[in-house]
Amino acid sequence: MFSVIFPGQGSQIVGMGKEFHDKFDLVKKLFKEADETLNFPISKLILEGPKEELDLTTNTQPAIFLISYSIFNVITKEFNIDLNKAKYFAGHSLGEYSALSCAGYLSFSDTLKILRIRGDAMQNSVPKGQGGMVAVLGSTVEIVERILKDNEKNFNAQIANDNSEGQIVLSGKIEDLDKLIIALKENTIKNVKPPVSAPFHCSLMSKATSVMREELNKLNFNEVEDKLISNVTAKKILSSDELKDLLIKQIENRVRWRESVINMINNDVNHFIEIGPGKVLSGLVKRINREVKIDTINNQGDIESLKI
Repeated sequence: MFSVIFPGQGSQIVGMGKEFHDKFDLVKKLFKEADETLNFPISKLILEGPKEELDLTTNTQPAIFLISYSIFNVITKEFNIDLNKAKYFAGHSLGEYSALSCAGYLSFSDTLKILRIRGDAMQNSVPKGQGGMVAVLGSTVEIVERILKDNEKNFNAQIANDNSEGQIVLSGKIEDLDKLIIALKENTIKNVKPPVSAPFHCSLMSKATSVMREELNKLNFNEVEDKLISNVTAKKILSSDELKDLLIKQIENRVRWRESVINMINNDVNHFIEIGPGKVLSGLVKRINREVKIDTINNQGDIESLKI
């Protein structure tokens, strides 16, 4: 059995999806619809840059979704490969929106609009330069949680992403992350990247949670076959009401990607198909389990060699 998985923020590059855009009219139509839906030339930004503007969270989120959704539609409509036979759909952070839209829970245009709002809310939840994220390599969730508990009076940081065996990302205020780095080094955990970006998936995103609660409650999600895995619980979502609640919680809660992959494998998934720019998730799945089959779809050749 296979699962379809969708990447999150950080996978974007200028020119992503260009091959599909140039070759397939349906992708040109989706790009045009995205420009009209957002009232913004996101297609030009994706294809031509500048990178600094594409990297703004408010642009990155709908842009990555547009590429993932376009590739999904090329696979299913141009190559007649039935990805809906997947046992599960899952995505990392914003990728969960790509997953839910491709699975039929929400329309293309509504997903674009809510991701533009989500990106803007997350970008503006904390003043620039006050918060960030740190990647911890070569440790375990249990060890990192112990360090956080032992230092809870010294600094406040939260696990934002449990990505794979040996890759954990933490969020917090810059001054807290600086203290965290010292504590990690004292515990001989030295593979730490300096603070970057904004503090996603932690309590500092509370303003974004308020925005998303209001906006998500305006949307009508379709009731479709239960195939979507939640970032918050690492388990299957059973209803559209539960989905809405978990998407609100997702803003401040840990992305349980490692647990999600393990749960899918434990429920008979032995093949993962990553759809979207880059191959970040494919690398994470390999770290979690080297026995499963992984396909990364970034060009037409990848589709032609896909077997399910």
